[in-house]
Amino acid sequence: MRSTKSVAHSTNKISGFSKQDKILFHWLEGHFRQFNKPVFVTDDSISVPHRFKVLQDIEIAGFFTAIMAWGQRKTIINKANELMAYMDEAPYDFICHHKEKDRKRFASFKHRTLQPDDVLFLVDVLQRYYLNHQSLEHAFASHMQSDDEDVYNGLVGFHKMIFDQPWVLERTRKHIATPLRKSSCKRLNMFLRWMVRHDDAGVDFGLWKNISPAQLIIPLDVHVGNVARKLHLLDRKANDWMAAKELTDTLKKFDPKDPVKYDFALFGAGVNRVDH
Repeated sequence: MRSTKSVAHSTNKISGFSKQDKILFHWLEGHFRQFNKPVFVTDDSISVPHRFKVLQDIEIAGFFTAIMAWGQRKTIINKANELMAYMDEAPYDFICHHKEKDRKRFASFKHRTLQPDDVLFLVDVLQRYYLNHQSLEHAFASHMQSDDEDVYNGLVGFHKMIFDQPWVLERTRKHIATPLRKSSCKRLNMFLRWMVRHDDAGVDFGLWKNISPAQLIIPLDVHVGNVARKLHLLDRKANDWMAAKELTDTLKKFDPKDPVKYDFALFGAGVNRVDH
């Protein structure tokens, strides 16, 4: 049962809403609470970083899982867990201290278009990075200002960091999106949601403190886009950066401090075929 205080807060929050917006608000809040629960972690990609306790292990597991997150969730989870096994179930220690001979174990690893060479390039980049930084947060947050409207600059800066290396594997660019190419950056925005958002449910980690939840952009995929359009939360047809930005701006009407929490509602309703 919801407390009187919670009901009063919701009433005050929507007092200026139109009838349709009130309906949308209650739908979004209800489905956010329905799917933002630890019970759903098991079948979600976020289950992979949840296996770890150390900040850097969570970051690395989350990053690789996120960039592999297209296709069936069961396959994504299995392949990400396979990759963690190749890293001896200690990704941070492996990234920092592995030897050249240890790289041979990745020769048979593939997930869709992610090939062994892509993994090895990213392992090399992360090794160079962690020799100088404690957390992957810096790779995004150092390119942002506290008054930035969103994570656009962080995503652009992260992409530049990844490919500003002594040697670059050009084919890997397809796996690291950037809004400069109009991409919705779905997988990286999902990774940022995991790292930045925090609430009492304990699904998202909330480990990074230099990026605000209000700056996050919705991880826009087919499921989220389809549900959002059916609810008239999104007009743009393409699932690109402008659409992700449009949808996020619309969701800020309902929660300006944490609009991306509604990813739980839209994605959950999409994959579970909830009536809209």
